[in-house]
Amino acid sequence: MITSTIGKIFLEAYNKKFDTKYDAKTFFVEVYYPLFFGNSKYLMTAGNTPFENGPKISWPKMIKGNKPFETVSERRSRFDKFLEKVEIGYPTTDNAIGYASSDIISTTSGQTTNIQFPFSKDEVYFSWIGAGLNVRASGLLILFFEKQILLDIFDGWKYYRDMLNHDNLLKGNQIESWNGQWLLFKYSEDDVETLYQSISHEKCTGDYTGCTQLTYVSWSRLMIAICKHYPNPKMQGYVFDLGQTNTSIGFMPFNLDHIRRPLNFYEKYFGINEGKKAEMLWGTENGFRTCCQKGAIGIEAMQPKNLTKYMNSKKLPKWEQDNEDQTILFHTYQIWLLAMLNNNDLWTKAENFSAILHKYSASPDRGKKEMNQMIEDILSSKSRMKFLDALTVLIPTMELNDKNTTKEIGVIVNEMPAENVLYFLTLIKFNYSLIKS
Repeated sequence: MITSTIGKIFLEAYNKKFDTKYDAKTFFVEVYYPLFFGNSKYLMTAGNTPFENGPKISWPKMIKGNKPFETVSERRSRFDKFLEKVEIGYPTTDNAIGYASSDIISTTSGQTTNIQFPFSKDEVYFSWIGAGLNVRASGLLILFFEKQILLDIFDGWKYYRDMLNHDNLLKGNQIESWNGQWLLFKYSEDDVETLYQSISHEKCTGDYTGCTQLTYVSWSRLMIAICKHYPNPKMQGYVFDLGQTNTSIGFMPFNLDHIRRPLNFYEKYFGINEGKKAEMLWGTENGFRTCCQKGAIGIEAMQPKNLTKYMNSKKLPKWEQDNEDQTILFHTYQIWLLAMLNNNDLWTKAENFSAILHKYSASPDRGKKEMNQMIEDILSSKSRMKFLDALTVLIPTMELNDKNTTKEIGVIVNEMPAENVLYFLTLIKFNYSLIKS
């Protein structure tokens, strides 16, 4: 299973980095288990395995002080039962993470087969190591294949253990959420002393009322942090979820060069400081699952929220110059459109043409109503044909220099790929709105 594969990749990288010779079981026993399950609160849920089942652990009561945490000897007994299950059993949800159930009536029975594939007991231990490297982003789990990212995630395990040991009301079993927040922190290059202040919490609901839990990061913020930290053009991950039923989204290419493109454009045109403020807006138009359905994560997935309604509307977007949040949002719209076009020249072309349109709309020497209708027809165009038809009506009324510029815009639109036309026309619309405001 994929968790075992990631566990193998990590341990190979770990042994090379630290010059050790751990096999899967030894690493699990000496390094992994003490961190994850060797204390009162766990770093991750242990499902149907002896670590959490038989008898079932009542975490809410323990955390709120209504019931004592298990003793060292009780935890040792669970550990011994787990080792015994590994030695005598085939990998299932009773002893491994991400594997099929041990019977055909459970909710994860879709993976069950009567074919006895050959396996090594190391696969079980690797599955735990791999599961500890899960990153929860926007509600789904990601397992990265990049060795250095796996080592970076490992660096944060000890800090989560320390936090659980010192915060009595913090819910455990959230290593996936922690891993995402840890990567954001690590790649921000902040001092570790500020770590605990930067970790995001929220109040628990249900049985955990009164306690706090970690929040998970958005997929876009995670990928922005990764693509700023690593020069890789692409990176692969496995996107899925584990629960009462297991959900597999699949192997997902993350095109870091494409994700970097709007970020670089933004900093070029509006500065680094504003670029950082805009990071929360990227990738908010569609959910992570919907983005994955495209088959890869790239520029299209970075689309900011509500831009589509402006692309499909004839109305001009409104902009308030003194509203910083709205200004940043408008800029993200402009930059995403430019990133989709991937042509710096089109930025200048759109600005110049928008300025010409505004010049004629504000001119007192022309029939205002008629002129405004011509410009409105241009700005409301959503197709190549309607745009060119509208230009044909406007051009005869223009001065010579403006005619030449406008004709050039017509040639550009006529020759660009069909899928880019709406992006360019929308970019013109936004530039016009900003100039007008």
